Amino acid sequence: MSEILTTPIIPDFGDARPAAGPADAAKPSPGKAKSKARASAEAEPAASGTPAAYAGPRKMVFIASKGNLDMAYPALIMANAALGEGIETHIFFTFWGFDLVTEKTMDHLKFTMLGNTAMHLPMAKSMPLWSGLGAVPGMTKMATSMMKKQLDDLEIPSVREMLDIIVAAGGHLWGCKMSFDMNGLDENDLYDGVEAVISATDFIELSEGGQIIFV
Repeated sequence: MSEILTTPIIPDFGDARPAAGPADAAKPSPGKAKSKARASAEAEPAASGTPAAYAGPRKMVFIASKGNLDMAYPALIMANAALGEGIETHIFFTFWGFDLVTEKTMDHLKFTMLGNTAMHLPMAKSMPLWSGLGAVPGMTKMATSMMKKQLDDLEIPSVREMLDIIVAAGGHLWGCKMSFDMNGLDENDLYDGVEAVISATDFIELSEGGQIIFV
C-alpha cells in the first residue's frame, strides 16, 4: 500500500516572466521569493518539533443542490458528522435541493436509474445495469423502494429524521431565495427547522471563513 502523505506537495513552477535583463539582475524573481518564504515557513515547525495548527473555530457549509433520494444523504450525513466533531455547521438548500426541506416533497424523494452509469444490483456489483431501464414504467418506484429498504436495513434515519437530528444538534438550515421564488413557495411550505430563506449575497457572508462543500 502506498504511503499517505500528511502534507501536500506544492510544485514550484518557477518564474513565468521573460528572462531578466541587466537592470533586473539584482531583483529576486517572485518564484524564488515565494520558494524562500515557503522554505522559511516550513523550517520553523521543524525547529520547534511540532507543526503549526490553525487555532481558530472551524466552520463547515454544505450546499445541497439535488433532490434525488441518493443525493440527499451525502450533505446530511457529512453535516451530522461535522456536528459530532463540534464544528459549526450550515446547510444551504438550493435548486432541486429545496425538495429536502419542502413539506410536500421531503418524505417522497425518489431514486432513478436514468443517467446513472454506475448503477448495479448490490448482489452483482460486477454486472452494471443499463441506465435506460429507468425509463421503463414502474422502474423508478421499484429502485426507490430498494434503496429505502437498504437504508432501513442499515438503520439510517429518513431525510426528515436526519434533519431533526441535525437541528437538535445545533446545525443551521437555510433556504435559497431564488429557488424559493422559482418554486412559488410560502414559508408555511417549509420544514420547521429552516431558519430563514436567504439570498446568495447573504450566503456568501454567512459562509465566510468556512469550508464549503457542494453536493
